[in-house]
Amino acid sequence: MAQPDETDGEIGKPLDAAAFREAMSRIGTAVHVAATDGPAGRVAATVSAFASVTDSPPTILVCINRKTRLNAGIRANGVFTVNTLPAHAQAISDAFAGRNPMTMDERFATTDWRVGETGAPIMVEARVALDCQVGEILESGSHSVIFASVVGAYIGDQESALIYLDRSYHRL
Repeated sequence: MAQPDETDGEIGKPLDAAAFREAMSRIGTAVHVAATDGPAGRVAATVSAFASVTDSPPTILVCINRKTRLNAGIRANGVFTVNTLPAHAQAISDAFAGRNPMTMDERFATTDWRVGETGAPIMVEARVALDCQVGEILESGSHSVIFASVVGAYIGDQESALIYLDRSYHRL
């Protein structure tokens, strides 16, 4: 087992934000684009904080920064999708993460979309897309934890997945 060094946190001391972000970067996660459409307009962003909650009834959660257009859009529209990206979709992830100077319409033009049962955008090339209706929203620090009922699951091709680990993309 590796020995602790001076960068390791000490037991009982509060963890600062930079150390926490470094710790979280060591945990691999699938890459998703959450998208919404409705009266507040069409908006989407790359997200990694997503999890299933229960299968009865089908429920997921996603964590979205409160200051983002996506958070405001999901709240106003009441619906959204979570689209899990295939391995070849790094450019799509970068577009929706805002790594390139693009308008929201230009971001949506990077891939094909269809409309889900809720009216939210479904990414055609997603490995899986979950069509969701907002249930409960809890606030925690800088983010909203949005619990949602899954009203539809659209299963795409079973190909390699795009994973984010150690601050870079990987294929799984």
